[in-house]
Amino acid sequence: MSVSTKIKSFSKLFIQAVKGDENQVYTTGSIDKAIFLLAVPMILEMSMEALFAVVDAFYVSRLDDNAALTTVGLTESVLTLIYSIGMGLSMGATAMVARRVGEKDVAAARDAAAQVIYIGLAFSFVITIIGLFFAEEILRVMGGSEELIAANVGYTRWMIGGNITIMLLFLINGIFRGAGDAALSMRTLIVSNALNIALGPIFIFVLDFGVVGAAIATNIGRGSAVIYQVYHLFKGKGVIRLHVENLKVRLDLIWRLIKVSAGGAGQFLIASASWIFLVRILNVPGPEGEIAVAGYTVAIRVVIFTILPAWGLANAAATLVGQNLGAGQPDRAEKSVWRSAFLNLIFLASVMVIFLSLAKPIMGIFTEDPLVIKGGVQCLQIVSLGYIFYAYGMVISQSFNGAGDTRTPTLINVFGFWCLQIPLAYTLAIILDWGSPGVYAAISIAESSIAVVGILIFRRGKWKEAQI
Repeated sequence: MSVSTKIKSFSKLFIQAVKGDENQVYTTGSIDKAIFLLAVPMILEMSMEALFAVVDAFYVSRLDDNAALTTVGLTESVLTLIYSIGMGLSMGATAMVARRVGEKDVAAARDAAAQVIYIGLAFSFVITIIGLFFAEEILRVMGGSEELIAANVGYTRWMIGGNITIMLLFLINGIFRGAGDAALSMRTLIVSNALNIALGPIFIFVLDFGVVGAAIATNIGRGSAVIYQVYHLFKGKGVIRLHVENLKVRLDLIWRLIKVSAGGAGQFLIASASWIFLVRILNVPGPEGEIAVAGYTVAIRVVIFTILPAWGLANAAATLVGQNLGAGQPDRAEKSVWRSAFLNLIFLASVMVIFLSLAKPIMGIFTEDPLVIKGGVQCLQIVSLGYIFYAYGMVISQSFNGAGDTRTPTLINVFGFWCLQIPLAYTLAIILDWGSPGVYAAISIAESSIAVVGILIFRRGKWKEAQI
């Protein structure tokens, strides 16, 4: 096959992946093609979600106010707890919908989709009340100064109080991914990001809302994307199109979804709670702590920008696992996982090389403060040393979840984050007086250990027997 023919063939397949096809079957044919058709829109979707973090950090950094940037970091560390619930429910939705679609039981998949939205709305209501009335206390617990709280609490109130937008965005995209309609999930994030990028400067600078403007723009962008999702849930042409009969509350199905999702939410809650402790270790009293958190806030958003596309490949593996197990093809499910992990390795190894060589100019895009840049460079370079392990770890973890075995990765996370990462970070940063580099080293070591343990357990194959 000539080079021009290969390019034409690739371009045709890429366009097919981006456009999406609700009739596409992922349980037969080439595994590489199935991975490509699912992974391309999922990678683009995750890139769009990552763009949120980078764009907001860029806009806020233009305020030339370390307190504002620190507020974003402190708030985001708490928001990760909310994201954990949303992502856990999303994984439960993906696993349940993918399994039912693989079994050709579309009606049951639609019932599951409706029930998971009810669960998300209930959680979101409780979190909204907390965000609206306890925003100041949240920042205070995270170590924010009284001056920081007085000036920027509005950002925290908007972001936590408006959590329904991110909750539904995660959940409904999880439904679409489970059905194999990854292109629709991608388009949803494009809508959301376009509005956030356009509205951010208007609310932050033109209307002079400052850091609060970033939160307003983010919620408008995500809220508009949710409206787009709901339209396609009821009026679209995809596999999951809800009808009146699907909207009946099914307590038995809700309970099954909660059980499947609990492990997923637990995984992220365990990880997110550990990140809160890491921020508290970094946020020592005085200007030194504020600078450390500011550098970490920028750097970790750059890390997220690279990690989330990799999660796109991991999500593709999870969908393939769920649908192939539903179709009674466990061997094809396992082959899909190993192939996805290898492709992820190639991607993240390339990113690691970029971070090791270009960390300083990357940080320079966001801030001119030499101390913030120095701390961010350390974070990017040290954390990226574990990327080769992360590549396999995230795919393996999502594959357990796609099979409905959320218990295994939850236990692995308990070991990795609570038994290893937090004690190690405290020991290196505080006891041995390494400071922030000790925290970053603990992150890299813990994540790499989690990946190795996950691979060893995955090879045993018990995940193939999970029932949901």
